[in-house]
Amino acid sequence: MTASDDLLRRIAQDPSLAAALVWPAEFDIARRDPVEDVVLPTGMPLEPIAGCGAGGTYFLCGEAGSGPRPVLYADSEGQATLIGADLVEAVTLLVVLPFWQDLAGGGSIDEAGAEFRAEEPDFATERDQLLDALGLPRTTEADAATRLLAAAARTAPDYIPRVPDDEHLPYGLLLA
Repeated sequence: MTASDDLLRRIAQDPSLAAALVWPAEFDIARRDPVEDVVLPTGMPLEPIAGCGAGGTYFLCGEAGSGPRPVLYADSEGQATLIGADLVEAVTLLVVLPFWQDLAGGGSIDEAGAEFRAEEPDFATERDQLLDALGLPRTTEADAATRLLAAAARTAPDYIPRVPDDEHLPYGLLLA
């Protein structure tokens, strides 16, 4: 069993961990039904593992047991991006950067983080407690943003989903 498999199993078996990831990380394992079925150009399988309140879906890419499986996020508006080399990295980044999508519009990680912390003054304490409970490493927002953008840079061309119907264009890149 990989570390990612173990993490997903622990989240699924511990309602308090699962609930803590719903907000502010927007990683809800009860929302596994994607808005639409999508496929990758390589034919690599996609396993929906969680969703967010805005209708996006998190997918593990590749065959179970085949080694590290990147995590793809596809939103409900036709954009997608890799967010981690595996589930451990992706969940770490989501916990540290719950405002990660603000980077999509070219926003500053410092500004987004400051705004978020102003609205959620207990965030740092809750973030650290959640990382500890999940057995995930603590990291700075700057390091997490660098890792997220590095994962996103690996999205094209192999991880850009599309609807299997030929009339649908591929998804756009959420983080370019």
